[in-house]
Amino acid sequence: MSTTHGVETDQAAREATGAHSYGRYLEEFEVGATYKHWPAKTVTESDDHLFCLITMNHHPLHLNDVYASRSQQGRNVVVGPLVYSLALGMSVSDISGKAIANLATEELSHPNPVFHGDTLFCETEVLEVKPSKSKLDRGVVKVHTRVLNQDGVLVAEFKRLVLVPRKTPGMPSD
Repeated sequence: MSTTHGVETDQAAREATGAHSYGRYLEEFEVGATYKHWPAKTVTESDDHLFCLITMNHHPLHLNDVYASRSQQGRNVVVGPLVYSLALGMSVSDISGKAIANLATEELSHPNPVFHGDTLFCETEVLEVKPSKSKLDRGVVKVHTRVLNQDGVLVAEFKRLVLVPRKTPGMPSD
């Protein structure tokens, strides 16, 4: 005889039990606040190779030790879109865990390389919080995410716009 149990699938109800809050409502963002995301992530050779292969990026700088040893970096460089993807994912629980949509990524740059074995730390600063003028249940948050390696060197940064729900739908903005 099998026993079944009801599963609470509503995020707010699960958080009400004491579970970690996942994401933020519009009212919970404050311009100037900076969130230091946790956990950090050490990028392995396997991570880099798998990402390159499933995205069909076969550039030898990422996959070929002999080729990379002759490059200006002298070793394999982690492919940039993996660094961006990791940073975006690391920020979800603090920034976009309740998002309706990610609207845009702006000013993505990789000022320094990431190598196999580097550990990435991410932090995100809130730049703007704008309630929607036409839909009272949401608004847009603009953030700036910085990715630092274990030595504190900036290896990537980007800005993004995230559409998030309001906890309490408000009045139209002026």
